[in-house]
Amino acid sequence: MLQTLYIENIAVIEKTSIDFNSGLNVLTGETGAGKSIIIDSINAIMGQRTSKEIIRTGESTAFVSAQFEDINDDVKKKLCELGFDDDEDTLILQRRLNQSGKSTCKINGRPATVSMLKELSKSLINIHGQHESYELFSPETHIDYIDSYGGCDGLLADYKEKYREYKILKKKLNEANSDESESLREIDLLSFQTNELNEADVRVGEEESLENERTALMSFEKVFLLLNRARMLLSGDENYDGGVEAVDSAMNSVQKAVEYNTEYEPIAEAISDAYYNLRDCADSIGDAIDSLESDPQRLEEIEERLDLLNRLSRKYNCPCDELPNVAEQMQARLDELVNFDKNRDDLIIACDKAEKEAMDAAQKLRSLRKKTAKAFADRVKQEMSFLNMPNVDLVPQFEEVEFYTKGIDKVELLISANPGETPRPVAKIASGGELSRMMLAIKTVLASTDTVDTLIFDEVDTGISGSAAEKVGLKLKEVSQSSQVLCVTHQAQIAALADYHYLIRKQIEQGRTFTEVMPLDHEGRKNELARIIGGVNITEAALTHAESMLAEYDN
Repeated sequence: MLQTLYIENIAVIEKTSIDFNSGLNVLTGETGAGKSIIIDSINAIMGQRTSKEIIRTGESTAFVSAQFEDINDDVKKKLCELGFDDDEDTLILQRRLNQSGKSTCKINGRPATVSMLKELSKSLINIHGQHESYELFSPETHIDYIDSYGGCDGLLADYKEKYREYKILKKKLNEANSDESESLREIDLLSFQTNELNEADVRVGEEESLENERTALMSFEKVFLLLNRARMLLSGDENYDGGVEAVDSAMNSVQKAVEYNTEYEPIAEAISDAYYNLRDCADSIGDAIDSLESDPQRLEEIEERLDLLNRLSRKYNCPCDELPNVAEQMQARLDELVNFDKNRDDLIIACDKAEKEAMDAAQKLRSLRKKTAKAFADRVKQEMSFLNMPNVDLVPQFEEVEFYTKGIDKVELLISANPGETPRPVAKIASGGELSRMMLAIKTVLASTDTVDTLIFDEVDTGISGSAAEKVGLKLKEVSQSSQVLCVTHQAQIAALADYHYLIRKQIEQGRTFTEVMPLDHEGRKNELARIIGGVNITEAALTHAESMLAEYDN
């Protein structure tokens, strides 16, 4: 449940911290005192869209923090999915708003995004305000109430998956049938391109290999001159003995010196090794010269081949080494088009099968909805009867439609508020007070299936008074036995039923407006109820009436 709400620089609230409790928490105050700001702040922490205009005049930032205690398993599961620790029973959500329009968010002290707050809040808080009542005007929402009450989540998820598979196959089939002439043009183009690439027979690494060979052929003369000079320096010619012979002479001289002094033997051995190594090098250079080839024809072939590879690389906009893969992809697409009739037949079979499976899933969903809808309508009627609408009739009307994301059902709750009247769409006959009570009745019925621990009702007393308001209060009290309830109200009958009563009060200091939220004791509650009952001038009669109301509902 929501334990503490801290607000800083939101509209006329400079700083305030509100500690809420389990049960029924009621917030009252004069019009314009700032009751809506509390709801706006909670919406901000829930990741809802906010405007920079909400930031207090003269301030650059605003801040909202909400601490939740004893969070339920659904919240812990969602935390885990979002990558946060889920082993704590306390959850702290924070959001800072800036004049730039941007905001920063945190979950348990760790950076988060607005979308994360929004996703997480779905399992934390359910806000019902005046605009939610007008959702009843949209029949598209009625099916969601029935699904929630009937526990249709499993069947709905199964249907959605099968519907998604059917839509994918249906799209492929439509594309296959859309333009046969376009397919023929594509076949002609792919046939030419695959033939071109297959004839080229490009191999991975071929371009690099050819470039190396071309470099070798183009440098024949330079390599020959360099190798020949090296051979001459080592082996000599008719005019020059060469390095090998010089080393041989040096070796002989040192070996003769060894005969006189053996300490020169290591030098002799080293020169001997050098001699034989140099002679081997001279022989190898001679072999290399003999193997050199000057092949202008081969060079021309290589140039032509490289030109072809470069042209194909530019044409198909890919590196040369990727051309074989491009050829494979084109061939696969060509085979698919050539085998169009067979593939289309297979696609038709697969599409028909997917459609049947989706329809079977939709029929199961429809069957459960029809069983659920009557029980749901009866429960809502009972609640509405308690809320001073004893003659109301509620009829779920089903219409079978084409496949869509929610199945094959269009469901609308038709209402008759008075005996003898034919049930008609809610938008055509329901008043504001009737809408509020109908939505409260629906929320009450769904409370048993809703895992959200905190329910917020923002002025659900709109359009009602007297005994109807008292009944609404009693119903809120009942709901608060299983969930934490926060209620913003103008009705004394509802406020008198509160377990905890908070006064939202506005005051002006030094030309600035400040709003504070104060928990009320018994005397404070009596005075606030008297103000709601009697207006500006609080009379003894109003105080006496307020005291009697508190005594009547005192647990």
